[in-house]
Amino acid sequence: VIGAGIIGINCALELQSLGYQVTLVDKGDIGQGCSKSNAGHFATEQIFPLAESSLLWQMPKLLLDPLGPVSLSAKHFIKAVPWFMQFFNNMRPRLRDKNTMAIKALNKKAISHYCTLLKEANIEHLITLQGSLLVFETTDYNKVDAMYQHYKNEGVAVKLLDRAETLKLEPSLNDNINYSLFFTDVAHTIDPLALSVALSEFAKSKGMTFQQRAVTEISQSDTGVTVLTDLGSLTVDHCVVACGAWSKELLKGLSYHLPIEAERGYSLSLPVPNNTNPTLSRPVASAERRFIITPMDKTLRLAGTVEYAGLNAPANYKRAEMLKDNAAFILKTLPEQETEQRSEQEAWMGCRPSLPDSLPVICQAPNHDKIFFALGHQHLGLTQGAITGKLIGQLVTKKKTEIDVSPFCISRFN
Repeated sequence: VIGAGIIGINCALELQSLGYQVTLVDKGDIGQGCSKSNAGHFATEQIFPLAESSLLWQMPKLLLDPLGPVSLSAKHFIKAVPWFMQFFNNMRPRLRDKNTMAIKALNKKAISHYCTLLKEANIEHLITLQGSLLVFETTDYNKVDAMYQHYKNEGVAVKLLDRAETLKLEPSLNDNINYSLFFTDVAHTIDPLALSVALSEFAKSKGMTFQQRAVTEISQSDTGVTVLTDLGSLTVDHCVVACGAWSKELLKGLSYHLPIEAERGYSLSLPVPNNTNPTLSRPVASAERRFIITPMDKTLRLAGTVEYAGLNAPANYKRAEMLKDNAAFILKTLPEQETEQRSEQEAWMGCRPSLPDSLPVICQAPNHDKIFFALGHQHLGLTQGAITGKLIGQLVTKKKTEIDVSPFCISRFN
């Protein structure tokens, strides 16, 4: 399995549990990419593709603000045009409805698969089933109600709350919050990195091995799959590619086209002083400001924003710092930041692997029967990790998959 993020770890754990001898390979350490400092939100309510027609009118304004919720680097603009053209094409109602159904199918059992895994690994404390809130400051009630009905009609467990009901649920929220949508069946983790590490340790206890090496090429022959790395080659019976935004070149070497964008997201972790009550009991997302606040172990994590600048551009940590400014509008007070604690604030950037239709690639390679793909989960990598591992296990063992995986095949781009 190539890629030691939450997707690769889940694939490795599932395959090891099925009796395979699994080697997990990554150029970095376990969980050090997007899996490290994300929002920690198991966002099963997010069933709608990102390609939404209302964005057409908002995009120019959003893209022109360098510290707004969406940013497109001038240097990356030309490279991103083909991806955006496909993204806009997926706004068509027929495609959007089809993609929504596929995301719903993945999300339906996403949390229950995690609960089973975490119970087996004795790490149930790393998941909290308290739901999440989407809060509104200025949005008109009719628009909030329309959004509520939209989710409800798609079978998402949601309640529409007024200000008093919202503040009763989360007293730390600011009085300028007028309404909220309470997604009751959603979960979060107190530490995404600890979750990745714990699941990898569970896989190791079953016999999985981890090797830190950079993979440069994959090829298949009659005898198996050869994986070339910076430390020599590995010969294996099967290979799963699960290295997110870094998958494009590997798949290109196999003659597959992968229109993937490194959709960079930022987070800022604010340490919560000892002996203080938690600020929140569940994730709270802002509808207007497009970011999320998640209570974690000894920190309050602010996460969000979208930046299109490619894989290798330097991080713009002003985009992380601006999250704190936005949080001041959502919470009555932020954690008191003493001088030494300010230095402990952790700003982070990760590259979400986003495809223009908001669907991941989960499939057996069409022209390589020993190679499998598990990548491109955009904002839902953490959410869909366990179900993706289960599906890859079923594909490798040639069993019937528990959901229809045809929408996720890479053939849609080739």
